[in-house]
Amino acid sequence: MDIKELKALVSAGESETVEFKKSTGQLRRAAETICGMLNGNGGRVLIGVTPEGRVLGQTISDKTLREVAEMLQKFEPPASIMQARINTTDNKEVLVLEAIPNPESRPYVFDGRPYQRIGSTTSTMPQTTYQRLLNERSHTRIRWENQPADGYDMANLDSEEILRTVRFGIVAGRLSESTGSDIPDILERLGLLRGSCPNQAAVVLFGTRFIPDYPQCQLRLARFRGVNKSEFLDQRQIEGHAFHLLKEAMLFLRRHLPVAGRIIPGLFEREDEPLFPLEALREALVNAFCHRDYTIIGGAVSLAIYDDRLEIWSDGTLPFGLKPEDLKRDHASRPRNPIIAQVFYLRGMIERWGRGTQKIVELCVKAGHPEPEFGEQAGSVWVRFLPSGYIAPHRVAHDLTERQREILQTLASGKMALREIFSALSHPPSLRTLRDELYHLKRIGLLDTKGYGRGATWFLAQTTKGEKE
Repeated sequence: MDIKELKALVSAGESETVEFKKSTGQLRRAAETICGMLNGNGGRVLIGVTPEGRVLGQTISDKTLREVAEMLQKFEPPASIMQARINTTDNKEVLVLEAIPNPESRPYVFDGRPYQRIGSTTSTMPQTTYQRLLNERSHTRIRWENQPADGYDMANLDSEEILRTVRFGIVAGRLSESTGSDIPDILERLGLLRGSCPNQAAVVLFGTRFIPDYPQCQLRLARFRGVNKSEFLDQRQIEGHAFHLLKEAMLFLRRHLPVAGRIIPGLFEREDEPLFPLEALREALVNAFCHRDYTIIGGAVSLAIYDDRLEIWSDGTLPFGLKPEDLKRDHASRPRNPIIAQVFYLRGMIERWGRGTQKIVELCVKAGHPEPEFGEQAGSVWVRFLPSGYIAPHRVAHDLTERQREILQTLASGKMALREIFSALSHPPSLRTLRDELYHLKRIGLLDTKGYGRGATWFLAQTTKGEKE
């Protein structure tokens, strides 16, 4: 974070995940707020910013840093709290303390007391809430992911991917730059060892051998013709660790996902973008890998592209009483596999706890699509992506030929008659064929026409979308 990003954060004001403190004279109150954020969705305390949002900064001395270090030792269980110093003016700095919660460790206490964060207010956590979180923590101590992977050792893990995770984590500012290259030490830091042996989360994240013990480490990919599963255009089943499967899924999407095109006015150029935001699809896939139920031996993450929609399914139900409708609003983050989710977070692939599904919705709406649909069916959780303005099946997956693309580019300059379009094309077909092409582009909503017969003119529809594989 730099001073520009800091000011942008401050301008939004205090919230459930942001609080201002004028100086380290309020360090204890800052620690109580951090504790509340650890018991919630995380957040940042900015020390050197007034309650009114004035960025003053302060002098940060060795004594200041010792006081902060002593404060951090009063958290139980030990908490992940990142520190950053941002220069302001007159050799002053703003100290940013970021709380990174681990749901497996809640409830956190500071100096023997638990705190909660509700809106922009920090308060002592009620005893009933504290007891409930304690019970949940006790329940999660024995989970599939933290059990030892019998018969597996370091040789069965992808060391290159482990080191890549460290590099990405350092770049994201979520792993210390002092993290070395010693594989056992890295696994220990990531919570992926049970004693001296890898646990099952380590196999999911970095394993290299899956059959016969871990057949559920699988990704199913399909591109169907039409709107049901009666005919495949492409079908694959891939085994591998989660990061490999995510990479394969993104490649499949780039290969098969239709491309939405728009003509840039005045530039005579066509700009191609994936029909759905790849960032939203990637977020949905990451959620599936983090939250699926790995105890289902025949389970998998499934990605299916139809002519009218795209769906991602994962085996397992929503955890801890969550309902599909909760996923579109603020909700507590309760990952089924907190160790796996934490590694994705540290690698920089999750924004913050509990925000993934909301981010998916925001990205799709920003791209002009309807909100994705979330659901739970037959022991699986799914998310369905629908395109904007599709009228009939095949609209989503309709292919454009080079000639059709050239017609769209030609009409970017404005309205034209049939013969004018004919003359502008590099390799014009017969007038009859050209007329058929124009009416085809009109039927799928890319072109419109005004007038009749020889006086008719053609032009780009207000929303121009074409697709290709």
